[in-house]
Amino acid sequence: MNRIVVVGASSGGLEAVRTVVAPLPVDFPAPICVVIHTAADSPAIIHELIGRVTRLKTVLANEMDRLQPGTIYVARPDSHLLVEPGLVRTTKGPRENRFRPAIDPLFRTAAQVYGPAAIGVILTGSLDDGTSGLATIKQLGGTSIVQDPADAMFPSMPESALTHVKVDYCVPLKQMAPVLMALTRETVTIAAPAAPPELDTEVRIAKEEDPMEAGLEQIAKPSRFACPECHGVLLQLADQTRIRFRCHTGHAYSIDSLLAALSEHIEESLWNSIRSLEEAALFLELLKKQLTAGEPENTSDTVAAVAADARKDAAALRGIVHARAPLLGSTRSR
Repeated sequence: MNRIVVVGASSGGLEAVRTVVAPLPVDFPAPICVVIHTAADSPAIIHELIGRVTRLKTVLANEMDRLQPGTIYVARPDSHLLVEPGLVRTTKGPRENRFRPAIDPLFRTAAQVYGPAAIGVILTGSLDDGTSGLATIKQLGGTSIVQDPADAMFPSMPESALTHVKVDYCVPLKQMAPVLMALTRETVTIAAPAAPPELDTEVRIAKEEDPMEAGLEQIAKPSRFACPECHGVLLQLADQTRIRFRCHTGHAYSIDSLLAALSEHIEESLWNSIRSLEEAALFLELLKKQLTAGEPENTSDTVAAVAADARKDAAALRGIVHARAPLLGSTRSR
């Protein structure tokens, strides 16, 4: 069976990918699919920046592109990149770990379609996207490669993969090209183990199928928590290796990404409270200036006192915002 290489990166990922692919020969015998976390409104130029340093053909992935050896397919902003037999797909499936494109959907489809012929590579990045997908690649007989955290600009993603997956290779960036060249020249003859039912469900969700029709309730049970994005009930997945969640609309979270989302929500709520208090103070201060002599004599003093309290409360909340650490800050380097 022909091999496929799937690569996931986040913070610092562009330069990391460029370093990995720069030495690869023009006759590299496998396709390479790349997901780098990007904002939805990012310009679609990552493939051009990668293409400047490599002899391989580098393209922005298009729906139903045929997978060709010696070609790098880069995920589009705001679209998941998936693989099917001999093809790539781009979808608007729900965000995973707060990102679209996300690494896990690409890795899961590579495991599902290619089994032992899949090679998953995790590079620099924050939090832990890619760990679940890399575990699936290993589960179905594929090969796992992780950048040495000491070599990574942002070590969290490699550290998470090393913690939760029995990784085959942990190497610095400059040693990855020789490893990939050796692996892709090997012929894979072993059969893939049977894919677990939860893999099919999660792949179907990434392909934009309704999560309930895809079987979400058969692989997960309701939790007491709400999705930070759509506020629906989060269901805890029956993942034996680590805790993960999906909501009824399909948004997926690891513990790390859920904590990060909750931390952002807390800070947003605090700033909204600060804004409300300061707007109230401004209104009351303006009202005090417009009070007429016919008002009760203590009205002006009362308005001034309430305005002062609002200012004081806003200042206290500002202090909390500036002093608080992210919920995940004490558990993993960022």
